[in-house]
Amino acid sequence: MSSTVIPALRYADAPAAIEFLTDAFGFTARMVVEGGEGVIEHAQLVHRGGMIMLGSDRDDEFGRLVGSDGRSSVSIYVVVDDVAAHAERARAAGADIVTEPETQDYGGSNYTVRDPEGHIWSFGEYSPWDDT
Repeated sequence: MSSTVIPALRYADAPAAIEFLTDAFGFTARMVVEGGEGVIEHAQLVHRGGMIMLGSDRDDEFGRLVGSDGRSSVSIYVVVDDVAAHAERARAAGADIVTEPETQDYGGSNYTVRDPEGHIWSFGEYSPWDDT
């Protein structure tokens, strides 16, 4: 099954963001469409059954709505199998962990991290898709 909700982000340095997201968080680049001079027109990164899309900040219609300068308010939650191991991978890659792994009342544990351009990500064992 694949998710029907796909967050889309803009980054000032999208090539560096792709490298960080794959190294620190375990995403795989599914598609990367490069423009000139280091611009990423569109990228799709996958993690298990989920996907995010991202591109370089630019002055276009969508860019005037969202960007890496805080105009949008979004956080992204990603289900992982082992929160502690995932947090250590992120830490080793230089991630700014803002909430250490912690067991939650609703099940599993999670942690929260800020990526190099300030986007907030949470990784947890709890899956809202599960019926349990």
